[in-house]
Amino acid sequence: MPEADPAGALALRDLSIGVPDRASGWRTLLDVAALDLPAGASLGIEGASGAGKTTLLHVLAGIAAPRSGRLAWGTVELSTLPPRARDAWRRRHVGMVFQDFHLVDGLGATANVLLPVSFEHLRPDATQREAAAALLARLGVPGAAGDVAALSRGERQRVALARALLFRPPVLIADEPTASLDPAAAALVGDLLVGLAAETGATLLVATHDRGLLGRLQRRLRIEDGSLVPA
Repeated sequence: MPEADPAGALALRDLSIGVPDRASGWRTLLDVAALDLPAGASLGIEGASGAGKTTLLHVLAGIAAPRSGRLAWGTVELSTLPPRARDAWRRRHVGMVFQDFHLVDGLGATANVLLPVSFEHLRPDATQREAAAALLARLGVPGAAGDVAALSRGERQRVALARALLFRPPVLIADEPTASLDPAAAALVGDLLVGLAAETGATLLVATHDRGLLGRLQRRLRIEDGSLVPA
């Protein structure tokens, strides 16, 4: 997988997102009249469970499409691209960090970090292996350790963070990255996420209830009554 391209600033206009609904066919979760975020900025999104935080992040990452409206990263109109083109854009531009880690038990930490390489039907080369090992060492996880299933939850989240950072993506998107961690592990992961995003110049988007993490981000918005409002 080649090194990521710049993503540019985020711009939303008249964006409507939601989910399929058996009764009505579609249920709108969120309408965004306008939102602009410069490249390299950080944004925290809070709101009640079920408000649409995860759905919004999926739309911003190109995993899902909006119902209507404009979503652009730089000159790329992501909202107009078909699914395969959105997937290709995401592979080059976005690192995802999930609450549930999405690691493969039975593999070690280094193998899990290198999984995106195999998704491209490639074999990791020496440079990629060295980069994975260096990230894990910096994040305090032994790359030579055995099955990731034996790691603590904090260590597993740091493996997931290393995987998201492997190709130095210009956009980092994290969905409740500290929710299942104890306070000490949550503080460490939050510090690493914010610090590494700043160091690499990545745009950072985080959905979280973690007040400490929200306080580290440059801008905060809240999903309330189907709208995105200042927090």
